[in-house]
Amino acid sequence: MQDILVTKNIHRSFGALEVLKGVSLSLQKGETKVIIGPSGTGKSTFLRCINQLTPPDKGEVWLEGIEVTNPKTDIYKIRQQIGMVFQHFNLFNHLSALNNVSVGLHRVKKLEKNEAKRMGLEALDRVGIRDKADSYPAELSGGQQQRVGIARALAMNPKVVLFDEPTSALDPELIGEVLEVMIKVAEEGMTILAVTHEMGFARSCAEEIIFMEKGRILEQGDPEKFFTEPEQERTKEFLHKITELYGNSKEGG
Repeated sequence: MQDILVTKNIHRSFGALEVLKGVSLSLQKGETKVIIGPSGTGKSTFLRCINQLTPPDKGEVWLEGIEVTNPKTDIYKIRQQIGMVFQHFNLFNHLSALNNVSVGLHRVKKLEKNEAKRMGLEALDRVGIRDKADSYPAELSGGQQQRVGIARALAMNPKVVLFDEPTSALDPELIGEVLEVMIKVAEEGMTILAVTHEMGFARSCAEEIIFMEKGRILEQGDPEKFFTEPEQERTKEFLHKITELYGNSKEGG
């Protein structure tokens, strides 16, 4: 099967701080891969390099055979095909949930307003909050806001969705509802690259776990082997700490 997303030797520095030191990976259509690792190791920066929100200093990103990092590539067209779900939701506070989801369909994809709203309602229904279509972000819980963020990404019919620690800004009791949506989206066959500390989601949905440390991929493998027989001592140490913090559930929630 052909790779849908490929990154090759991605480097990124901020001043003298080298955050990414040559990160390469690939995803096939319908795959879910999860990136884990300590804070400050470049995981979120790597996701932002993929859709060029933070352009890499060196390296290549390819989406279905098109080089995203080529200056001649229409990055705005590419971003329509790479959904992004942010840690802090990034919703427009002055727009309703429905308008947050449909605005990109209307303004970017140039759909008629009625068609954009129809598709927006379908996306909200897909994440279980169609009844909140007329609510504004301030009227929604954190979990509901994040589900609007996921609906916004899905509504554009992307080829890949990037999740950047989508539950880390949520209260513990709200995490489950977002994970349920992520699991549903993965089971529907969406291609997903997620940065998360939710090991239950990683165990149940990921084809591969990727452990990043100090801007590099230190270890990667299928969940069963990764969690039971990690090869690197640093990976074992990290997993032990994560288990203490977040538990060791094999379920998605």
